[in-house]
Amino acid sequence: MSAYDLSSCPLFFHLSQKEADDILERAVSEVRRVEKGHYVVRQGDTINHLFLLMEGLVRTEMVTKEGNVLEIEFIEPVRPLAPAFLVATENRFPVDVITTETADFYVIPKSLWLKEMMLNETLLTNFMKVTSNMTVFLSKKVQMMSIKSLKGKLSLYILENTTPQKDTFTLKRTQTQLAEYFGVQRPSLARTIAEMIREGWISLYKRELKVLERNKLEELV
Repeated sequence: MSAYDLSSCPLFFHLSQKEADDILERAVSEVRRVEKGHYVVRQGDTINHLFLLMEGLVRTEMVTKEGNVLEIEFIEPVRPLAPAFLVATENRFPVDVITTETADFYVIPKSLWLKEMMLNETLLTNFMKVTSNMTVFLSKKVQMMSIKSLKGKLSLYILENTTPQKDTFTLKRTQTQLAEYFGVQRPSLARTIAEMIREGWISLYKRELKVLERNKLEELV
């Protein structure tokens, strides 16, 4: 069924390529291509299918009460969209999903996916791990949003991407994308980054960010 390497997909860990292909052969009802910049699904849409991103890149976002775009995450292949909500009582997409480049999806009806999990303990275990990890991710997102100051939110983000031993990382998001991630306007983010650089807490060259005063960041978190 699949021309893609499924070994990186957490749903198929500990399954052979043939086992994964056989599952998809039985379950996939549609292969859907969505062009760059288009919505895959909208927040509030009912989830009756598992969407498996096979190629391309998508981002998830929601709009805050203040009208700011809050970016939740970027999703790369091979990953499912909102798998936990597939089996939720209120099975609706919690976010908008938008392609940042042309993307291909395998679309699997909910009933067929549940049947495959009932027949394969490894697949079921993997699905449970994926949904549990999403809960952890969302709890960290809530923690970040509960921090009132933008400087505190940015400090948490930097700390999550570095360690005392590895104090440098490359920013994968542009400043506009980071602003959406924090749910603020880009000028506010730019001012905060500049202030942290002036205070000697961090340095930034192109997209390479280095922590200089880790204890200062930790104090804000």
